[in-house]
Amino acid sequence: MKKRPNYRKFQPQLKRIEELEKNNSTFKRIYSEYELMSDELWELENDEKTSVPDDFITAIQLQTEYLEEEINNWLTNITPIDTKA
Repeated sequence: MKKRPNYRKFQPQLKRIEELEKNNSTFKRIYSEYELMSDELWELENDEKTSVPDDFITAIQLQTEYLEEEINNWLTNITPIDTKA
């Protein structure tokens, strides 16, 4: 099996991500879901023992891309990070 890639696609913004995770429950939920979906996608794409329909993998890819876009919006949006949404 291939080595699992680093799922922290937003590595340059790691400090901002940590601040948002600490101070905003909505962002924390979105980022946690992104990590989970990224891990699951990697597992599905690299597991030679399990056969999964392409439609299912495509759906997970789309959801992961949506979450990446949401996270990017949070990272580029100038909003107070102490909002407890």
